[in-house]
Amino acid sequence: MMKYFWGILVVVFALVSCKSDDDSLQRIDQVLNVYMKNSAGQDLLNSKKNGSYTGFSVNDIFGTKDIAPVSISLRMTTDSLFYMEYLAGAKRRRLDSISPDQPGTGTSYHSKMQITYTKSTNASDNVIDTLEIQYRNTPTVFQVSKVLYNKVQVFSKDADAPTSINTVTITK
Repeated sequence: MMKYFWGILVVVFALVSCKSDDDSLQRIDQVLNVYMKNSAGQDLLNSKKNGSYTGFSVNDIFGTKDIAPVSISLRMTTDSLFYMEYLAGAKRRRLDSISPDQPGTGTSYHSKMQITYTKSTNASDNVIDTLEIQYRNTPTVFQVSKVLYNKVQVFSKDADAPTSINTVTITK
């Protein structure tokens, strides 16, 4: 009889400990889509257009080696605009505390990447830029908070903004 009591107690404990509370889940919001155009509006990521980049490579500045490739996919919208889709892959470093006078409110992190764009087989034609993504991390959300391109802020998001794909358009 006692054996059954302990068995039932273990099952009840397991069910109670597995209880899910939607408020305790952390929202993840880190997808970043980067569009690239020139001042005339031409899609610079469409390698078939004259004057556009023929390719690109991405290196993690915080990587453990000098060469630390980061995978960023080249995608295309339904209206044939190309963009770079970054999901994750670059190392994150702690940037600072979001609210130092309120412990436990979160921490911000950032990733830095070097993007090398190619236009031809001549390496001197390459264009090298930097992309920094800053993240807000609290008990309720991990999200992109700012994006800097060549040290210029090109995107920001408020802490209470809904989860979405974060879109950045760079004009070169």
